[in-house]
Amino acid sequence: MDNKEKQLHYRYNFTFDDGTEKEFIITLDDDLNLVENSMKNFPDWAKLINIKCPNCPLDFKTVEYCPLAVNLADVIDFFKDMPSFEKAKINCETNERWTSKHTTVQSGISSLMGIIMASGGCPIIGKLKPLVRFHLPFASIEETEYRVLSMYVLEEYFNYLEGKEPDWKLEKLKATYDQIQIVNRNIIDKIYDLEMHEACTNAVIALGNFADFISINLEDRDITHVRNFVKDFINK
Repeated sequence: MDNKEKQLHYRYNFTFDDGTEKEFIITLDDDLNLVENSMKNFPDWAKLINIKCPNCPLDFKTVEYCPLAVNLADVIDFFKDMPSFEKAKINCETNERWTSKHTTVQSGISSLMGIIMASGGCPIIGKLKPLVRFHLPFASIEETEYRVLSMYVLEEYFNYLEGKEPDWKLEKLKATYDQIQIVNRNIIDKIYDLEMHEACTNAVIALGNFADFISINLEDRDITHVRNFVKDFINK
């Protein structure tokens, strides 16, 4: 199998009520990294010195552009003047299946951004990159929480098999989401400062709400509701 056959492809197509269309194609390599960015000239606001998050480990002296910003730039530029709740038919085509939904632009952008933010090179949000392999378009909060918890516990099981101390209390997951929320809030503020980017701002807010939901439940140690999803699968 060559490298191209190993690549994952996500094709998001927005068809608006006036008949216009916009397509975004995301290609990931076998390490779930974005293969390339279609933009030739990145905007000044995407420079690391202008958008750097408080917890970012990158140094603007050696890294000119924020990897997350440059990979979001095309999406932000296209939707800059569009209201969040404008309706569109949104198709998501992956290697395995095709998903379609008539919904708000905000919902589609949030789903699209979820892939870009996790696989776009950000050292903080990049910790969620494994979720991209099993991306679920238009996922609900409950679906996202289930996927996150399942994947994290699976990783800790592998740590256990390798003789490492597993984090069954999910403390590291909570710490990771606390850091992710710092990035989300900074991105929201920066996009807001650009003006007329309501749809993209609200899309990141929606992703942040997902992260808040998971983080709060972990902080309160209140994930017993998830047990209802798996109770009939557990050997009794």
